[in-house]
Amino acid sequence: MTIEIVAAVIRDGEGRLLTVRKAGTNAFMLPGGKREPGEDDVTALSRELTEELGCRLIGSQPLGVFDAAAANEPGLQVRGAIYLAEVTGDVAAKAEIAELLWIDPAAPPPVRLAPLLQTRVLPALAALA
Repeated sequence: MTIEIVAAVIRDGEGRLLTVRKAGTNAFMLPGGKREPGEDDVTALSRELTEELGCRLIGSQPLGVFDAAAANEPGLQVRGAIYLAEVTGDVAAKAEIAELLWIDPAAPPPVRLAPLLQTRVLPALAALA
């Protein structure tokens, strides 16, 4: 089974990447989540960022669609539609988000990253540089 999600690459002024850890999990991942019935990617991404981070999506550009092992559901796969996102407003952990962490995408991660982020998104971002 494949879990379909949409997620955001959000960077700060120093080029660091925003990652989140959901309550009850130990892997950091990109903010985002599952689409609700009838939602397109941008609508779902906007809703998820507001719910999880309290910020507002003001721009997005597709990075790609990537597949990897799911971080928190053993034996399942995740397919993520990943967007380079621009947001406004203060970013804070809300809803099911337990922790936020800004990481340097070019450095070894200081925490466990979700496979989608580690093996697919970070290499795609490196190819853009």
